Amino acid sequence: MARLNGRSPRQEANTERKMIAVLDGGMGGELIRRGVIPRDGLWSAQALIDQPEAVLQVHLDYIAAGARIITTNSYSTIPSYLCKASLEGQYVTLTACAGALARRAADESNEDVLVAGSLPPLAESYRADLVPPDSEAQPIYANMAAALAPHVDIFLCETMASAREARNAAVAAKQAGSARSLPVYVSWTLGETPGSGLRSGESIAAALDAVRDLALDGFLFNCTSPEAIDAGLATLAGLTDRPFGGYPNRIRVPDGWTLDNDVQAEHREDVTTRDFVAGGLRAIERGASLYGGCCGIGPDDIAALAQALDARTCSGSSIRKW
Repeated sequence: MARLNGRSPRQEANTERKMIAVLDGGMGGELIRRGVIPRDGLWSAQALIDQPEAVLQVHLDYIAAGARIITTNSYSTIPSYLCKASLEGQYVTLTACAGALARRAADESNEDVLVAGSLPPLAESYRADLVPPDSEAQPIYANMAAALAPHVDIFLCETMASAREARNAAVAAKQAGSARSLPVYVSWTLGETPGSGLRSGESIAAALDAVRDLALDGFLFNCTSPEAIDAGLATLAGLTDRPFGGYPNRIRVPDGWTLDNDVQAEHREDVTTRDFVAGGLRAIERGASLYGGCCGIGPDDIAALAQALDARTCSGSSIRKW
């Protein structure tokens, strides 16, 4: 592919269209930090049951920080988590609740905010080896997407560890959103080692090929190290003309981790707010048009990113916020 000033034609085109969507940060980690939920059990779904207003407040705080896309708190409203409290039969109701709370926050904020409906992994994050069979996953995703559809502006199939996992979620989202032509985005989680591809071991190019026929609206990487996302976006920029971006975390995820086992994830003190913002600005220079944070990234980080984008706008850059 020919390059212009060291950049591919796709990167040049992405840079020219610069409308930057600031995403929110992590929900579960923020609820834990505020003492709303414990670290285990039903995780962020517990707040929907016990303290839904706390979920609403986190959404509002991210909007106040500058986020213009907020994500529904439906990451753990899945049967495999809810069964810990014999609530697996409530997964559709709780997913709809998550959608309604995000919609309420967006509407009450008086800002131009989009709601992204989260379709998460159905077993464990990061574990491609635990992705359920298609026959099990597809009806669950279909029900979750249908529950979210009345409340959301886009669908976000997030933390997808493999091409198959992403495809199952994206097909359900496309079907549920068809009546309103809702955009569908897929966000893959990458291996911690930069350049290693998805956590399944599949390459980024192979993952894109697996969903190409679905004509999805955008692609992201999330819930992995800023370094892995930086490398992933450099690859992705040359593979798609769709909007793309990322939202890194502030934890190091070891192999074999699950929410309830004894393998410990590590909080990364070395990823400062300054580092997070710098990563976002590098992503935008690569052509990304969406950036935010995942686990361990909070409202203060999102505010710093939004302020940095404002500063670039005021200095005459072509980059503008969403």
